[in-house]
Amino acid sequence: MSLNRLRDTGLPLIVVTGPAGIGKTTLVSKWLRSLSTEFPDGQLYADLRGHSAGGPAGPAEVLGQFLRALGVGPSSTDTVELASQWRSFTADLRIAVMLDNSFTAAQIRPLLLGGPGGLVVVTSRSRLTGLRMEGAGFHQLDALGPAAGIELLSRGIGADRVAGELPAVRRLVALCAGLPLAVCLASARLATRPRQSVGALADALARNAGGGRLAALRIEGETSVHTALDESYAILSGETARLYRTLGLLPVRGFDVTIAAASCGESLDWAERRLDELIEANLVENIGTDSWRFHDLVRIHAHDRAREDDTVASCEEALRRFCDWCLHTATAAQERLTPVQFTLPRTYLHAPTLPLPFEDDVEALGWLDSHRTQLLGAVQAAADNGWYDTSWMIVDAMWPLFLRLRYYAAWIEAHEIGLKAARQAGNKAAERQMLNSGAIGLGAARRTEEATAWYEASFRAAREAGDVRDEGQALLGLGACHREAGRPDDAVTYLKRAIAVWEGCGYPRGAALARTTLGEIALAAGAPDKAVDCFTRAHAAMVAVNDPHDAARALAFLGRAGVRAGAYAEGVARMNEALAVFTESGAAFWQARTLEMLGESAAEHGNAGAATEFRTRALALFEATSPADARRLGEAPGAGP
Repeated sequence: MSLNRLRDTGLPLIVVTGPAGIGKTTLVSKWLRSLSTEFPDGQLYADLRGHSAGGPAGPAEVLGQFLRALGVGPSSTDTVELASQWRSFTADLRIAVMLDNSFTAAQIRPLLLGGPGGLVVVTSRSRLTGLRMEGAGFHQLDALGPAAGIELLSRGIGADRVAGELPAVRRLVALCAGLPLAVCLASARLATRPRQSVGALADALARNAGGGRLAALRIEGETSVHTALDESYAILSGETARLYRTLGLLPVRGFDVTIAAASCGESLDWAERRLDELIEANLVENIGTDSWRFHDLVRIHAHDRAREDDTVASCEEALRRFCDWCLHTATAAQERLTPVQFTLPRTYLHAPTLPLPFEDDVEALGWLDSHRTQLLGAVQAAADNGWYDTSWMIVDAMWPLFLRLRYYAAWIEAHEIGLKAARQAGNKAAERQMLNSGAIGLGAARRTEEATAWYEASFRAAREAGDVRDEGQALLGLGACHREAGRPDDAVTYLKRAIAVWEGCGYPRGAALARTTLGEIALAAGAPDKAVDCFTRAHAAMVAVNDPHDAARALAFLGRAGVRAGAYAEGVARMNEALAVFTESGAAFWQARTLEMLGESAAEHGNAGAATEFRTRALALFEATSPADARRLGEAPGAGP
C-alpha cells in the first residue's frame, strides 16, 4: 500500500522498511514535506541510530530533544515520566514526527504521540512487526526495477547519454542491485567524467563486486554500495579524499564547515570547496544551513578508507584536532556566558586558529546547544584515546549548556566520563571540579542521594588537598541536598559551615550563594526578618563581584521577604527591578519565579486581579522551562480550575 493510501486510512503510525541504501529516509522526508499544511504545529525529526557503532539512541534522549524543540523543559531523565509528559503535551497537537533509522519496536513505543491529530512515521531496516499492536500501517520499499533504475540514472547524466548506451546502462543498473544510493553514486561518477562510457564503469563495478570490509558486514545491499563508493572515491581530488577520510574518523553523525576545516587543520574556504566536491559526488548530504551528514554506509566506507590509506599518526592527529577545536570553542562560549565561574587552565596540542562561530551571548549558547552531540562525542573520543585532560576540560567547558538548558541526561553522562578521565589523569583539582558540577546536575535531576554521595566525595578530596574553596563548594551542595530532602535544620548547618569556610579564604561570592539559600529556608519557615538580612547581604556581595544574574536572584527574594515583613511597596519595586534584569538576559525560569512571587504578594495584599495575571504569566514561562514547577503552580491554592 502506498504512503498516501496509508495516510488516507487515518493511521497515526506508519512504518517504512527496507534494506540499507534503498532510499527510506529520502522518500519519507520528501513525503512529509508535501504534507506540511496538514501539521500546522510543526514536524520533528530524530535519528534513532539503529545501526550506529555507538549503539541506538535511547527513548529518554529523543524525548528530551523533542520536548525542548517544542519549548518544553523535560521534567525528568526517567523514560516513563518523559513519555507521560510527551503524550500529555502532544495530546492536542497536529504534528508529524519522523523516527529515522530505528532498531526495535520497544525503541518506538515511548515516542508515540498522545492524541489523534498527529502522525508518526518510522523508518527501519527491520520489519518491526511488533508495532502492529500499536495500530501501525506498513510500507515495504523494495529494490528499484530496471525501468526505475534507468530513469534515476538518466536524471543524473541525461536521457541522451542513457539512450546512446542503453545495454550498458541496463547492466550498470543491475550491478547496483536496485539500490538508489548505488545508482546515485554511479550517476555522480559518470557526471564528472562525461567522456567515460557507461560500459567502462559497469566493467569496473563488475570487477570489484565481490570483496571489501564493508561487504563483509553482510548488511543488505552493502556489497553494491561498496563497489560504487570505491569508484566515487577514486575520482576525488587528493585533498577532498583527505577530508572524506577525516570526516569518517570523527565521532559525529553530522558536521559543519568549521568541523571539517578544524579537523584537517585547514581554512574555512578550503573546507567549503571540498564539501562542495563531496556533494557533487553524492558522498555527503546537505541537510540544512551549514550542516552535512554521511549516509550510514558511506560513513563506514570513509572510516575504512582512513584506516587503510592513512597512517596511524595522521588518523590520531585528525581526531585530536577535532577534540581541541571542541575544547577551544566551548571554552570561548563558557568565558562569554559565565565569566565569573571558576575554571581550570586549558591545554591544547593543536590550538585552533579559526574564527569563533558566534559573536554574542545568544549565539554562543545556541552554538553549544546545536553542537552538544559533537561535544559529547569529543568527550568520549578523548577519553578513549587516553587524552584524559582534554576529556574533562571539554566537560568543564560545557557548563553554561548544562546550567541554562538543563540537559540532565547529557549533563550526568558527560560528568561520569569527565570524572573518570580526571582520575585517570591524576588531576585532583579536576576531579573535584567534576564532582561538584556533576553533583549539581544530579541534584537538578532530583537524584538527591547520588548528588549527596558526589558532594561527600568532593568534600573528602578537598580536605585531603587542603583546598578550602572547594571544601566550601561541597558544603554548599550538601546543604542544598538536605534542603531538597526536607531536612532544613541539617541544611542550615552545612550552609553556615560553607559561609565560614569561604569567608575565611576570602571568597565573598560563595558566601553570598550560601546566604541566598539560607534566606530561602528562612522565608519558607516564616521568618521574613531573618530572610531579609540574608538576602540583603547576599545582594550586596553579588553586586560587589559584578555577578548581575545572582545579584538579581538575591534582589527578587529580598523583595519577596520585604513584602512578608510588611514593606509591600518597597518589596514589589525590588521584585520588578529583578524581573527587568531577567527579562533582558532571557532568563525565563527566573522571570517565572519572580512573577510567581509578585503574584503571591498581590494576593496577600488583596489584589486578586493582579495576582491572577502574574500567576498566568509565570505558569506560561514555567511550562516552557520547568514542567515540575508548572505542575506545582497549577496545583497550588488559588490556581483556578
